[in-house]
Amino acid sequence: MKTTLFTILICFLGYCEAQNRRMCVTVDDLPAVHYGLNNRAEITDGLLATFIKYEVPAIGYVNEGKLYKDGVLDQQRVAYLEQWLKSGLELGNHSFSHMNYHKNSLEAFGEDILKGEQIIKPLSEKYQRKVQYFRHPYLRSGATKETSNSLKEFLQSNGYIEAPVTIDNEEYLFAKAYAVAIRKGDKEQALKVAESYLEYMTLQQEYYEKASNDLLGRNMDHILLIHANLLNAHYLDELLDIYKEKGYEFISQEAALKYPAYQLEVTIFDDWGISWIHRWGMSKGLKGDFFKGEAVTPEFIKEPQQ
Repeated sequence: MKTTLFTILICFLGYCEAQNRRMCVTVDDLPAVHYGLNNRAEITDGLLATFIKYEVPAIGYVNEGKLYKDGVLDQQRVAYLEQWLKSGLELGNHSFSHMNYHKNSLEAFGEDILKGEQIIKPLSEKYQRKVQYFRHPYLRSGATKETSNSLKEFLQSNGYIEAPVTIDNEEYLFAKAYAVAIRKGDKEQALKVAESYLEYMTLQQEYYEKASNDLLGRNMDHILLIHANLLNAHYLDELLDIYKEKGYEFISQEAALKYPAYQLEVTIFDDWGISWIHRWGMSKGLKGDFFKGEAVTPEFIKEPQQ
């Protein structure tokens, strides 16, 4: 293992376990991404049952726009969020409409962020929780240094902490393919998608663990991105079993962000939504082999879904 100034620093700060494997599980697009199946209850119940069983202090990032039906607030959809809080979990802001910051002004994006806290803030306070983390839709956090800094300042002034991602993936493509198979009643195809998903997510975890070692000289506390969908409601327990067998323990968003690497500076910007490990790597001038080896989404998953 390489010895770097960063390695020495994190050892000094107490992150020197022989096999550091800790992960924060973050779930985007609450209350649910249902792909036309209208199964928000099944998705919510499945995810929460898994988090309780595995004692995962997960955080769910909410698009409040999803709480409305024909322009009217749907109290049942709000109740799904309340289930998260009753389970001892945390909610974060993912903007009202899942707006792409790179295609909008800071003023418009800021309005969408503040509009996205109107329900979750008082709801969280009811359970003595605080809404303090913001997840960038599409992981777009600023295509230039200026727009990135402007957003950081806006978030800080409104009491938010940015929630980056280290283990990025194309899980949403698998989730859509799975929902299509379920909708068609094709159990064989659904199982094929699920098995491919578990293999893919395992390879992605291994890839980003290697990238962390290449970048920092050790494995960092990771933040995993997944979404609130039926595929995870059915198979997240199996995925967590795989991670546990690899030695991972599950930690909160707050605990993960205490890891020193999250203070590394990003100095290169573009119109991308990528893992922060890649952003830090590019900022350090890494090229070529550092970016090779990501898991490949199978073609049958990428095929147009009906």
